[in-house]
Amino acid sequence: MFEMQKALITLALFISSFVKADDLNIYSDGTLAPGWENWSWSSVLDFAATDLFEGTSSISVTSDAYAALSVKLEGTFPSYAGLKFDIASAMLSTHRHKGANPDVSIYIQSTTDNAQSSTIPLSAFEQTIVADGFTSLLIDFSALPGTGGPLGTDSWDRITFQAGGNGATYHLDNIVLVESIVIAPEFLSAEPLTNDIIAITTQGAVNFSDVSITLNQKALTIKSNSTYHPIDTPAKTITYLTLSSSLSPGTLLITTGNSTFSWTLPSVQYASIVQSVKQPINPHIYGVNFPTSASYIEHLGVTMSRWGGNAVTAYNPFGGFTNAGSDWYFENRASDSADDWVGWVQDAGSATMLTVPALDWVSKDASSYSYPRSIYPDQTGFDPYNSDAGNGLLPNGSYVTPVPDQNNVYAPWNTSAAKQWLSGMKNKPKIVTIDNEIEIASSTHQDMHPVPVDYDEELSRVINFAAAAKEAIPGVLAILDVIDNPLISDWTSSVGFSDNAAHSDIDFLPWFLQQMNAYEKAHGTRLLDYLDIHYYFQADTSADDAAAKALRLRMTRSLWDTSYVDESWVGVDPQNHQWNPTVVELVPRFKTLIDTNYPGTKLSIGEWSSTKDTDITGGLVTVDSLGIFGQYGVDSATYWATPDELGPVGLAYWLFRGYETYFGSSSAQVNFSSPQPDILGLYAGIEDESLSVVFVNKDPAIPVAWDLADVPFGKYFMRHFGGTAGVAKWQTNITLSANNYIVVPPYTAVFLKQL
Repeated sequence: MFEMQKALITLALFISSFVKADDLNIYSDGTLAPGWENWSWSSVLDFAATDLFEGTSSISVTSDAYAALSVKLEGTFPSYAGLKFDIASAMLSTHRHKGANPDVSIYIQSTTDNAQSSTIPLSAFEQTIVADGFTSLLIDFSALPGTGGPLGTDSWDRITFQAGGNGATYHLDNIVLVESIVIAPEFLSAEPLTNDIIAITTQGAVNFSDVSITLNQKALTIKSNSTYHPIDTPAKTITYLTLSSSLSPGTLLITTGNSTFSWTLPSVQYASIVQSVKQPINPHIYGVNFPTSASYIEHLGVTMSRWGGNAVTAYNPFGGFTNAGSDWYFENRASDSADDWVGWVQDAGSATMLTVPALDWVSKDASSYSYPRSIYPDQTGFDPYNSDAGNGLLPNGSYVTPVPDQNNVYAPWNTSAAKQWLSGMKNKPKIVTIDNEIEIASSTHQDMHPVPVDYDEELSRVINFAAAAKEAIPGVLAILDVIDNPLISDWTSSVGFSDNAAHSDIDFLPWFLQQMNAYEKAHGTRLLDYLDIHYYFQADTSADDAAAKALRLRMTRSLWDTSYVDESWVGVDPQNHQWNPTVVELVPRFKTLIDTNYPGTKLSIGEWSSTKDTDITGGLVTVDSLGIFGQYGVDSATYWATPDELGPVGLAYWLFRGYETYFGSSSAQVNFSSPQPDILGLYAGIEDESLSVVFVNKDPAIPVAWDLADVPFGKYFMRHFGGTAGVAKWQTNITLSANNYIVVPPYTAVFLKQL
C-alpha cells in the first residue's frame, strides 16, 4: 500500500468554455481583439469566415509551405497559464489533408530578445482534428505538449501557427490566453518495463493505494516504489513499482482507480552479448549542427559540433556577414563570430568542425541581395520580410540571366584570405571542412558561381584550401564535404556523366580519393583526413500515417544492411554505376570505397536527419541510427540541424550521452537468434568494463521481451523515453534480477548501464 503521492501540474483536463474576466481574448467573431496585430506571412486569411464557425465567424487560413498565421500583442503576456483555441481541418475536397491533422506547428516568441519556445506540432496533441467541426485544444505553459517542458518566463508577445512543407488549410476560432488551469488527478499510463518494473505516469494528487496488478489472473505483490520528476519537465511524474516476482508471458492487468491498463506480454526474443568481441566507438558520432548553448551540449552529451550548411559558404569572418544563397533569397545578413563560436563550444566540452569558404566570393555586408524586384520583377518568389529581395527564379524554372555583378553583394575571397583568418583565430577548431556541398554551388549559390563545378575544379579547390588551412592551423584535420544524395552526386559532378567520361569513366568519389592518395604520395602530406557525406533517407514518409511511420522506422536498414533494397526511387532507378546500386548499405559501401581508393581516410556523416523530429518515430530512428554508427565504425556524425533538447530526437542523444553518462567507448557484438531489424534494435557498449545496453522497440502496439544471454544480474542505471509514458527524460536505478525476460514497451527506447 502506498501513501498518496502528488504529481506536479501536467496537461489540463478542464477549462471554462467561456472567457473569464482575467483571460486575454485574442480572437472571437470577426476580428482580432484590441491590442493584437496581424504579423502573418504568405497566407490567405479571412478573419470573418462563415463556412465553418462557432458564434458568428472564424479565421480561415490557407498557408503556403512554411508560411504562417502570426499575431502579436502590443504589450506582453508573461503571466498566463496557457493558450486555448478551437481548430478544424480543411473542408475543401481538393485539399490533400482533408480530415487529417493540418501540417501546422505552434510556437511562442518574444520580439524583444528573439526568444522562442519549443515548436509544438498538432500531432503532439492527443485529440484528432476533424473537418466538419471544431476541436478545442489547450497548451499548458507549465508543460508544453510534445516536450513537457515549461514555457518559461520571458517578455512573450507573439504567437505563430506555421505550416510545414506541404502548406496547410484550416480554421481557427475562440483563441484565448487563459489565466488559470484546473488539474484533475489522473493515472495517465501504466506499462511493464525491464524484468520486474511497472512504470506509472500520473498528474495531480493520485492515490496509489488504488493500484493492483495481476498477471494471468494472479495478483502480483509490489515490493518497493520510487518516484521521479524530470528536472527540465517538472510537470511530469513517473512512479516505478518493483514487483516481488519477474514478469512472464501472458495477460498483465494494471488497475488504477477508475482505469485499467491491459498488456499482452509476448514470448521472448533470444539474443546474446559477447563482451569480449568489440570494436572502438568514436565519440564524435554524437554530434549536431549549431548547438544552442553550453548547457545544451552538457545535457545531450554533444561530442562534435558543426558550423556548416549553405549559409556558411559566403561567411565573411572579417565583417561578420554571410548569405544563405537559394535557401533565403540570396540575401546578406549579419552572422555570429565563428571564432567566438568555436571558443564557447569547445569550452563546453564538444569538438568543433568549422566550414571554410572555398569559392571566390563572401558577403560584403549585412544588407545587400542579388535579385531586387526593381530590376527583376518577374521572379517567382520574394522574401516575405523584404518584398524587394527575390529568389532568382523565373516562371519557366530557369535562373535570372545574366548573372548579377557579384561585386554588388560580395567581396573577393581566396586562400590568402582564408589563411589570414584561420591563423588569426584565438580559438582553433579540431576539424575544417572545405566549403559546404561545393559540387552544387551552381544551384545553391548560383549568383556567386553560376558555372557547374566539375571534377577538376572541386579537386583543385579542396587541395588549395585544405593546404591553406593546414598551414594556418598546424595539426588541423580536413574534410571534403559532399552533397546529400550519395547515390547520385557522389558518382558524378554537376556537369553530368560527360564529366565521368572525361576522367576514364571513373565515378567522382573513387576518382577524387585516388587523386588525394596520389597527392600524398607525391608531396608527402595528407591533405584529406575525412570523407564527409550528407545522407538523408530517401523514402517518402511525408504522409506521416501508420504506414509512413513504419517505413521511417525500418529505413535505418539503409545505413548497414547489404540485403535491404531501398524503399524509394533508389530501389527502382538508382542512377549510379556502383555495385548493387539499389541497395544503399551506406556505411559498408563508403568504408569499402575508402579502403579501396585511399586507406586511412575517416568516414564522417556531416548531415543526416530522422525525417520527423517532433514525432516519437523520429526519436526512435535517431536512437537506432546512433547505435548503428557506433556498431559499424562511423568516425563522426552531426545531425541536421539542432534537435530540440526536450523533443524525441534530443532525447535520443540524452539516452546515449546526456549529463556525462556514457553508452560506451567500445561496441560489443550482439547475436540474434531471429533478427527483426524492421521493428527491433539492440546495441551493447562497454565503458571501463561496465556493460551498457540500448533497446529499441519500433512496434507501435506490441511489447517485446528479450532473453539476453551473458547479461549480468545486479544494479543498473536506467533511462527511457516513449511508449505510453511519453517523451521525457525518465530515469531511475533498478536491480536486474533475471536476464531471461526483459520487457521493452511499444515505441520505446531503453538504456541500461551496469553500476
